[in-house]
Amino acid sequence: MSDRTGPGFAPARDATAQEQLSVEQPALALRGVTRAFGASRAVDAVDLEIREGEFFTIVGPSGSGKSTLLRMLAGLDRPTAGDILLRGRRVNDVPANARPTAMVFQSLALFDHMSVGDNIAFALKMRGVARTERLERARGLLDVVHLPASYLDKPVTQCSGGERQRVALARALASDPDILFFDEPLSAIDNRLRKLLQVEIKELHRRTGKTFVYITHALEEAMVMSDRVALMRAGKIVQVAPPLEIYDRPTSRFVAEFMGEVNVWCAVREAGGVALPELGLAFPGETLPQAEGLLVARPEKLAMLGEGGGAQAIVAGTIVDEFVLGSRKQIHLRPDGDASRPIVFGEIPATPDAPAPGARVRLGLAFADCRFVTE
Repeated sequence: MSDRTGPGFAPARDATAQEQLSVEQPALALRGVTRAFGASRAVDAVDLEIREGEFFTIVGPSGSGKSTLLRMLAGLDRPTAGDILLRGRRVNDVPANARPTAMVFQSLALFDHMSVGDNIAFALKMRGVARTERLERARGLLDVVHLPASYLDKPVTQCSGGERQRVALARALASDPDILFFDEPLSAIDNRLRKLLQVEIKELHRRTGKTFVYITHALEEAMVMSDRVALMRAGKIVQVAPPLEIYDRPTSRFVAEFMGEVNVWCAVREAGGVALPELGLAFPGETLPQAEGLLVARPEKLAMLGEGGGAQAIVAGTIVDEFVLGSRKQIHLRPDGDASRPIVFGEIPATPDAPAPGARVRLGLAFADCRFVTE
C-alpha cells in the first residue's frame, strides 16, 4: 500500500500510545453475548475481547455463527442477551451509522449507478460533507488502494472484480473509522488476485494501526493475515490464539481437525509411559495430564527415517496415497500389522526420487511434537 496518508486516511497511532491503550481496555468486548432465533441460538453466551489495533479473524464451519457475531459487532443486529462494549462503552442500542466503524461486505454492496468517486464518498455525503471535500478525500483514497486518480469519475460497473474490491475498501476508509469489519470480502475472486489483496489488506492494517475484524472460511487467509484467530462452533468460541498457536497447540479434536490435516490417536497413561494402542506404539517415560485421551500430530511432524535411523516412536508401513503440496507431499501410510490400524498422515520432500504409493517407509515421531486434546 502507499506510504501517503491522503485525505481521510489517518496515519498509524504512535506505537507506545497504542500499546498503552491496548493494556487499559480492549477495542471491542463481548460479555455473554447471545443472538437467538426462536429456540435456536446462533451465538451462544460469547465472551471475547479484541485488542486495539489488532487484526482479528473469526473462522468456523458454515452455520457456526461467525457472520451473526460480526453483524452484532458492527451494529447491524442487536444481541438477544449480553453486552457489546466499544472501548468500554455499551453500544447494544447504538446503530451502525452512529459508531466509529465501517464494513466491507461479501457482496461489496457498491452502487452500480454511481461513479467510483461517489461510491467511495457516499458515507461522507450522508454526513453532510460538501461534495468538493468528499471527492478530494475519495481522490486521496484511490492512491491508498492502488487505483489511479483517473478512476474518480469512472462508472463502477466498468471496474474489474479486483478494482471493485479496492473501491469497497476505499469506501470503508472514507469516514476514517477506528474499526473495520470484513465479511468474507475475498471469497468470490480468483486465487491469484485473492493472494494479492491479502497482502494489500495486511499492509493497510499495518499502515493505519486500525482495528480490523475479519470473517473468512479460508484458513489460509486467517493464517497469513491475522494477529489472532477465533474459531467458532455451534455459536460458541472454542479457542482464541495467534495463528501458529491455534494450529500447533489445539485445545480439542475439533480445533485440531478444523485447522488442517492431522493424525488423531487414542492415548493411555501407563506406569512406564504413554501408549498408543491403535498403533501398537509407546512413548517410554512420558505422561499425560489424565489417564486417557487423544494425542494429535500434524503430518509434517512425522519425519521419514533413513535406513537404520531412529526416533522416539517409529511407524513402519506402505504408502497407499500421496498429495503433492509444492515442494512437499503428504503421504498416507498404512501401518504394518493389524489391518484395522488407522492410516497415518506424514509429509516428505516432493523430489523425483521420493517414495511413491506402494513403497515401504518408516516415519519417526517425537512425543514433544504431539498435543494432548479433549474429544
